Amino acid sequence: MKRNLGTVALGIASLLVLRAICAQTPSPQPTTLSLECASRECPLLHGTPQTAGMRSGFVRLKPGETVGWHSTTQHEEALVILRGRGEARIEGEPARPFAAPAMVYIPRATRHNVANTGNELLEYVYVVAPIATPQPSHNQ
Repeated sequence: MKRNLGTVALGIASLLVLRAICAQTPSPQPTTLSLECASRECPLLHGTPQTAGMRSGFVRLKPGETVGWHSTTQHEEALVILRGRGEARIEGEPARPFAAPAMVYIPRATRHNVANTGNELLEYVYVVAPIATPQPSHNQ
C-alpha cells in the first residue's frame, strides 16, 4: 500500500511540474517581419513557440536555379510569388508554370521542386503549416 501511495504522489508531482512548465510556454503573438533578405533563403516564421506550427521564409532564385526536390510530408505549403516567373515541379505530374503575382498550393505528402525559368530573379514567400486534425462534430 505504501508503495502505491508513493507512486501516486510521484505521478501527481510530475503532473504539477508539467503544468507549471506549460504555463510558462509563451503563446504565439502577432508580429510583423521584413522581407529584406541578403541571401538566397531567409526564414521568417520558425514554428512553435513563435507560431502554433506554421513556418515560412523568403526565397530568391537566380535564373536557372531550383530550390531542390523535397516533400511537404504532413504539411501543406503555399508559395506567394512576388517577382519573376518559374514553375512548380510536382513529382509524376507536368510542370506548373507561374508568373508574379501568383500563388501556388502544394498538398501534404507531395514531393516537389521550384525552378526559376525566367530571365530575372524569382522571389517568393513560402508558408508551411501542419495538417489540422479533424475535430469530431458534436451536432449529431
